[in-house]
Amino acid sequence: MDLIADIGGTHSRCALIDDKGGLIAAETYENRDFQGIREVLEHYLSRRRLRDRPSEAALAIAGPVTGDEIVMTNLPWRFSRLELREALGLSRLLVINDFAAVAWALPVLEPTDLHPIGGGQAVQREPLAVLGPGSGLGVAVLAPVAGNWTVLPGEGGNVAIATATANEAAVVDMLRDATGYCAVESLVSGPGLVRIHDILSERAGQEPPGLMPAAISAAAAKGDRLAIEAQAMFFELLGGLAGDLALTVGARGGVYIAGGIVPRLLTAFEASAFRARFEAKGRYRPYLEAIPTQVITASVPALIGLRKILGYR
Repeated sequence: MDLIADIGGTHSRCALIDDKGGLIAAETYENRDFQGIREVLEHYLSRRRLRDRPSEAALAIAGPVTGDEIVMTNLPWRFSRLELREALGLSRLLVINDFAAVAWALPVLEPTDLHPIGGGQAVQREPLAVLGPGSGLGVAVLAPVAGNWTVLPGEGGNVAIATATANEAAVVDMLRDATGYCAVESLVSGPGLVRIHDILSERAGQEPPGLMPAAISAAAAKGDRLAIEAQAMFFELLGGLAGDLALTVGARGGVYIAGGIVPRLLTAFEASAFRARFEAKGRYRPYLEAIPTQVITASVPALIGLRKILGYR
């Protein structure tokens, strides 16, 4: 048995891999119910049979993985990889960025795991990029190298945001004035959607309501003007970033949208200006028009990627 877990900013999703490579005993936890990653994993393992105790584990972490000590980005958790491996009695512990895990899953996703947005045709053996909003904004690239694939993780959610309209610029300026810097994930994430909606409300002369992301989307579905405007800006900013990423890494193999928000809003996303914004790169419009964009609808693609890096087919 091997243990795999996707530790996000809001949820932790754990599972075991049996001797045949199948995923079993999948469970999802609210991170707010735990003090740290060790507590989550020990709780999960305490619910398993003793004979199912894993010898190896692979974890996908929402944050940079740069050394033994891991500090999560949108969750006040930190841990030592060595100490965690010893505490869990593992012979091997792999820790990678959560979107790096999603990138490893891209070659093995089934057509039923994907929902295309717009046109384009993937070019074989060309880079693929994945990004997506959730508690933050993850980014990673899967690139062909010497006949194999390699994943390039990064912190692309923390680059400076680019705007294309006066309304977007006004929102960014207000946030920048308040915080000193406006990263992409400051607006293109769950908390970011809340910020957009609050700022638009304030600009409309209303008290910022501080609605949760799901409430904003629900209000948009019911025709609320400010909620519709906030969600539309959210999708368009994501489209602009996706197009920038595709140009930066030459992602002619395709750009994939993951995370916990977009797959739940497929109808609104498909009707949005995401794809138009993705392609709106001046003389490089034809280059972007040829690149397919797809939403990953598989429930936990990071677990699929973790399974792959542990050597299962």
